Amino acid sequence: MTTTLPQAATKEALLDVHHIKKYFPIKGGIFRRTIGHLKAVDDVSFSVYKGETLGIVGESGSGKSTLGRVILKLMDPTEGEIYFNGNEISKLKQREVRPYRRDMQMVFQDPFGSLNSKMSVAELIEEPLVVQTSLSKQERKHKAIEIMEKVGLRADDRMKYPHEFSGGQRQRISIARALIIHPQFVICDEPVSALDVSIQAQVLNLMKDLQDDLSLTYLFIAHDLSVVKHISDRIAVMYLGRIVEIAPKKALYDNALHPYTQGLLASIPVIETEETGTKREKVRITGDLPSPVSPPSGCPFRTRCPMAHERCSVDRPELTMVGDDEHYVACHLYT
Repeated sequence: MTTTLPQAATKEALLDVHHIKKYFPIKGGIFRRTIGHLKAVDDVSFSVYKGETLGIVGESGSGKSTLGRVILKLMDPTEGEIYFNGNEISKLKQREVRPYRRDMQMVFQDPFGSLNSKMSVAELIEEPLVVQTSLSKQERKHKAIEIMEKVGLRADDRMKYPHEFSGGQRQRISIARALIIHPQFVICDEPVSALDVSIQAQVLNLMKDLQDDLSLTYLFIAHDLSVVKHISDRIAVMYLGRIVEIAPKKALYDNALHPYTQGLLASIPVIETEETGTKREKVRITGDLPSPVSPPSGCPFRTRCPMAHERCSVDRPELTMVGDDEHYVACHLYT
């Protein structure tokens, strides 16, 4: 079982996740009986400290988005505990979770799919205020205009509909909608992956500015390591439903320990010139991601790892701190 990561003495955790699992039953046969489970998230533990951005990266199918939805109780965990501000929320029913919704919000990947096309921008942004507060119509309008201007939208566009905006503007609407009730914690599920590169930078810079202005804490999910590097303080790397490495941003990029992390970093395109002589050692990740229905025994990455040995097929490595900079890795090379 994965060891729960200790908290740094000088940091206060806003979110604590302990041994979270999310298994989806697979039905088969005439009577639709459960014949197996898809292990989307398989024993994950970590903390998110107040005011920081924890990035989560990994290939498609690694369980990143499922983990985010479980944390927000959009899905119930199969096992494990989730603590928000010291209160356990993992076993609460949906109506009992509602008071926490004000402090926990989510920005989704597709800004068009996450916005109701039949509602105006004013209705979309004000809806959380209608559900969570008793403010008057005029007060809601004032707050909506205030947050629209803060995210770079014009107040004159309040009565327009989502299809009248560009992709970047729609994502700004989604951000405004998430932030209008002043949450403490925001999960960003690949919020810029559907945007052009130039717009990505604008939205990321906006999110960093909003974090400083509104004292926000982010869990930032992405598959692009360059994007995560720009916004994160610490980074966790997921593979096949498990965290295989977690470290401060600089430690991870300067000295990645897990072979999977090294392979991800090596896949980032680098421009090499005669003047700079820029080179990066290539660590190739071969093969396809194994099925989460029947993951490999021992280390889940062993079937694709160039450094796998006999122990990797028998024992599943636990997250272990290497060095003194809160750098954790789950790999037998370091145990």
